[in-house]
Amino acid sequence: MRFLREQQNLNQVERWKLERHPLDVRQAVLERYAHEGPEAIASVPGEQERLKWVGLYPQRQGGDAFMVRIKVPGGHLTAEQARTIGELATTHARGPEPSPVFGQGFLDLTTRQDIQLHWIRIGEVPELWRRLEAVGITTTQACGDSARNVLCCPVSGLDADEVLDAYPVARAISDFFTGNREYANLPRKFKMSVTGCREDCAKAEINDVGLWPARQADGTVGFNLLVGGGLSDGPRMASDVDVFLRPEQTVECTRAIAQLFGELGGRENRWTCRMRYLVQELGPERFREELERRAAFSLTPAGETLTRRYRGDHVGVHAQKQPGLHYVGLSVTVGRMPGGDLVEAARLAETYGSGALRLATDQNLIVTGVPGDRLEGLLAEPLLGEHSPRPGPFERGAVACTGSEFCRFAIVETKARAAQWARWLDDHVDLPGEEIVRLHLSGCSASCAQPQIADIGCRGEVAHTGDALVEAVDVGLGGSLGGDAAFIDWVEGAKPADEVPAALLALVDRYQAERRDGERFHQWCRRLPNEELRATLQRHEPGEMG
Repeated sequence: MRFLREQQNLNQVERWKLERHPLDVRQAVLERYAHEGPEAIASVPGEQERLKWVGLYPQRQGGDAFMVRIKVPGGHLTAEQARTIGELATTHARGPEPSPVFGQGFLDLTTRQDIQLHWIRIGEVPELWRRLEAVGITTTQACGDSARNVLCCPVSGLDADEVLDAYPVARAISDFFTGNREYANLPRKFKMSVTGCREDCAKAEINDVGLWPARQADGTVGFNLLVGGGLSDGPRMASDVDVFLRPEQTVECTRAIAQLFGELGGRENRWTCRMRYLVQELGPERFREELERRAAFSLTPAGETLTRRYRGDHVGVHAQKQPGLHYVGLSVTVGRMPGGDLVEAARLAETYGSGALRLATDQNLIVTGVPGDRLEGLLAEPLLGEHSPRPGPFERGAVACTGSEFCRFAIVETKARAAQWARWLDDHVDLPGEEIVRLHLSGCSASCAQPQIADIGCRGEVAHTGDALVEAVDVGLGGSLGGDAAFIDWVEGAKPADEVPAALLALVDRYQAERRDGERFHQWCRRLPNEELRATLQRHEPGEMG
């Protein structure tokens, strides 16, 4: 792939990628680093950056401590794969001391349907790779400036109301890009989402490439194409570029978009190299023209978009399109669970269901193919007491990134804090029915927990209290995707973290008193002026949570 912006002053990462192809780092791990340790990695300029292409990040602690990210295209896991990952977490994801909240041997489910392990030593990586690859999964390109894990509706093929089963498309796109050296050096990470459901489960609007269901006038169903979505410091809803794709055209189209991004994308300032900045620069019409020049087929104008709303999660017991079968969505609070719990989930999938699990885009887990006469037995299993299909509204909606526990960029701790906040709020709030309040906590402005699309979004900050600096968060309200898509408004800055739960309780109490019939929390937040929301957040007794 050639760069068309020849006069760019390439940033340091780009220069490292040109010196040696990032995918070559795999062989170096196997032949050298696993034997010589992290000092050998540090001796090679740019090698820590290249490790991302095989799913490895150095942890905040430095030394011989790495995070390993496992790609699960579309969130589909067999019981054998889940059992293998759970066993690897139990055996290898062990720090020098247990976490006071989560212990040892845990794993994290992510918002990209990946699984992350922490405290992995570089010498253990070849064995992890061997065992993962033996069951058909990989860490290749789970990170780095290339195609990341391809999202899909987690109940594709099961949802009775879906337009089409998009998982085969997501899988084909993933297979094309994984290990493909020609498209593995892009200006920045390249995130794709494919869904055939009507509820935007795969969050098309905040991905670099989003395919969501559409229908042409003659009844042909396929996908409309969105490009240039994303969050972080420059959040942007993806643009509709007036393209309809049949399923068999999707791999070629995404290939052509990757070519376009690789050739025209910026490679100078890494903060502005994401594809959303290129889409913003070109505009939808010129982007479409550039795409048509590179695609191997003529582009068809967009059809009728069939997405209705943003669902948010798949927690609970739901009927599948297959008569007599159900899927059961389990709430994994902030996505963190012991490896042994995933092993047990694999057993339950084989005992009660189809032998398969799905990872959702909200850090939750789904057991599929459960016959009606086995539901009672599954729901009585102890694991479902820990990861409930009937959680409270805050625990159900809690999402958190890795945070300062492991991430070098995070300002605040997130996982334990978000879980504690959610459980405390559920103890103090009584919301009716199946309502969800999506509380997302990101440790910094990078938005890994996607706070901008949450009902309540928080991002890490610091605050002065007296003579001390304390962990704090900015608080935003009113985000959603789907038919009424909009990002949150940041209404309160640098609020000390200890004051946040009581402030949110005051806000939810007001929501319950003032909500209109059928009005959801994010809609109520949008109806009120930000000044009133801010004043409500500030009207509480400090330290109420205890």
